[in-house]
Amino acid sequence: MQSCRRRPYHPLVQVQLSHPARTVEVKGPKKVKELLRELNLVVEAHLVIKGDDLVTEDEMLYDSDQIEIRPVISGG
Repeated sequence: MQSCRRRPYHPLVQVQLSHPARTVEVKGPKKVKELLRELNLVVEAHLVIKGDDLVTEDEMLYDSDQIEIRPVISGG
């Protein structure tokens, strides 16, 4: 008999935001650009990270995905 570890079930996309720091849940599936619009965030001004990967605005997000959204900061 095999033992398998299961990740906790999260029925919605878990979104970690900064500035201000907060977590929200949204219904998937939807594209990253749709999520950003829904959250009233400018697509070009934010980075979206799923796991350890930076994802594009056309990437699909599904229920149980966990992502982080960070504002783009530039300086010189």
